[in-house]
Amino acid sequence: MTTLIIGLLVFLGAHSISIVGAAWRNRVASAVGENAWQAIYSVIALIGLALVVRGYGLARLEPVILYVPPLWLREIAAALMIFVFPLLLAAYLPGKIKSALRNNSLLVATKLWATLHLLANGTLADVVLFSSILLWAAAVRVSLKYRAPRTVPALPPSHWNDAIAVAGGLILYIAFVLGGHAWLIGVPAYPSWL
Repeated sequence: MTTLIIGLLVFLGAHSISIVGAAWRNRVASAVGENAWQAIYSVIALIGLALVVRGYGLARLEPVILYVPPLWLREIAAALMIFVFPLLLAAYLPGKIKSALRNNSLLVATKLWATLHLLANGTLADVVLFSSILLWAAAVRVSLKYRAPRTVPALPPSHWNDAIAVAGGLILYIAFVLGGHAWLIGVPAYPSWL
């Protein structure tokens, strides 16, 4: 559990710099150059992510059960994940989906993903991981009321982008259902269906 917590602190800490110190971030990025800043930031975030993955894997070896969700709730959560992938892609494919969500489709996808995983999983490691990410996403959303959102690299706006986001999201969802989740996480997305 220690490795998971350290990983979350590093990963979410790196992703929180703009929340707690946007002016400092901008000064440092100006001093070292935006590309150098992005490289340093990416290395730190990747180290944090690696620690999260390792820590979560270790914690799953000796799970501490906090609650056991019923199978039907796990299946509903898995089915609702169908919305996460198009929302994720819409962040990088500007169209009506991204506009309707006030350019926060990535945050909406993150909050939905974390909430659905909290509904479907009840170990201490699950609660620590998914609630941390959910609280971080909520903090980012609140912070956007007081600061300008940072531009996410994206393709040019197009009326085709929504169709691409939905189609691509459905393909990703199907890939996860048919084995991607089991391959990455070690647990099938729909244990009772497949």
